[in-house]
Amino acid sequence: MSGLIHHLALRADWESAQKAGEYRVSTLGRTLEQEGFIHCSRDQAQLDGVHTAYYSHLAEPLLVLDIDPAGLDVRVENGFPHLYGPLPITAVTATRPYTR
Repeated sequence: MSGLIHHLALRADWESAQKAGEYRVSTLGRTLEQEGFIHCSRDQAQLDGVHTAYYSHLAEPLLVLDIDPAGLDVRVENGFPHLYGPLPITAVTATRPYTR
């Protein structure tokens, strides 16, 4: 897969990942181990859809993790990129606040 992919994250989850060296949250309340992969998005439209489906009830701000998929096991399934395995923090090229 070429180009960046993206993941919505709680700030606390990202801060924990930075200490651990890898990120292991699939989506809100679900771990990589529970889901089998980490949900990602190709673009802002997909991020907005994920936000609406899983995160819209939260008051806390979210981060977008911009991910370089090179060398990662990323598979596109049902139109969404899924990362099979933990996300090394070194693959995150930038973080930014999520805004619609």
